[in-house]
This record gives sequence, C-alpha cells and structure tokens, in this order.
Amino acid sequence: MSRREFEAHVRRALDSLPPPLAAELENVAVVVEEYDPNDPELFGLWESHEFLPDKITIFRKPLEQAFSDPEELEEEIRVTVLHELAHYFGIDEGRLEELGYD
Repeated sequence: MSRREFEAHVRRALDSLPPPLAAELENVAVVVEEYDPNDPELFGLWESHEFLPDKITIFRKPLEQAFSDPEELEEEIRVTVLHELAHYFGIDEGRLEELGYD
C-alpha cells in the first residue's frame, strides 16, 4: 500500500468520528510516520506536551507488516486511530482492553 493510500485510511477513520466527538478534538495533530525508532513494532502513539499541541502518530510499517490483507489493515488502522484518540480523551489501557481496542 502506498503512503498516500495509508494516509487516506487514517483520514477516513477520523472522518468516521461522530460529529459531537469530532467537535471535542482541539489542538491535536494526527500524523503518519514510517515507524517508531524506539519501538519499531508500535502501531500508534499519543503524546501530550504542556505547551505544544497533542500529537497522535500512526506508524505505517508495523501495521502493514502485521496485516497483509487490505480489509484487515484498513480496520486495524481505524482501531489504532480510535485507540490513540481514546488516550487523548483520557481513557486508559485497561478500559480500552475492555472495549476491544487493545
């Protein structure tokens, strides 16, 4: 999958958010990077800094390596985007696991 196609899947995941939830997103950037050099198997990462916008990074290479089926990959991109957005909204790993977004 090309980077452009991957980014389109990320955009579709964001566009699928219910409008009231999307309206709550403030001062957050969602970006795509190839992989995290500190954890090359990481699918996504939410970062919050005191004086900068929050940042959600979706890592393309580990997702593509783990999910070769295009439909499965698209679904996992969506799950990863939602997982990291949940952190932005204050939901911890335990609750995400209960909801099936682990």
